[in-house]
Amino acid sequence: MRNDMRETFSNNTEEYKSLIKKRGRKFINQYETPRLVNVKSEDYVDLDVVRRVWKTGDKLYKLASLYYNDPTMWWVIALFNNKPTEAHFNIGDIVYIPTSIEEIMNLIGYDS
Repeated sequence: MRNDMRETFSNNTEEYKSLIKKRGRKFINQYETPRLVNVKSEDYVDLDVVRRVWKTGDKLYKLASLYYNDPTMWWVIALFNNKPTEAHFNIGDIVYIPTSIEEIMNLIGYDS
């Protein structure tokens, strides 16, 4: 799902020549970087979110698995909170988890 809307391209640039040779390939297929927008504070009003206190042992992938049944969607929670990794959360921080994955995907510009 995360890569469904991303274009792929063949990378055969000078910087990748040794890697391409090592892999016995002529090129490497890569995904383009997605262009997403951060959620504005005024958008919180229209979304149903779960507020959860960050505690010892919490991981974004665990929260994504718990709330979305998909640990690979951890990046949605990270993006929504403007904190890209677990290291950016402190014990006691409030984590906002949008309950509708479809709504948040539309909001960040990831609609299909």
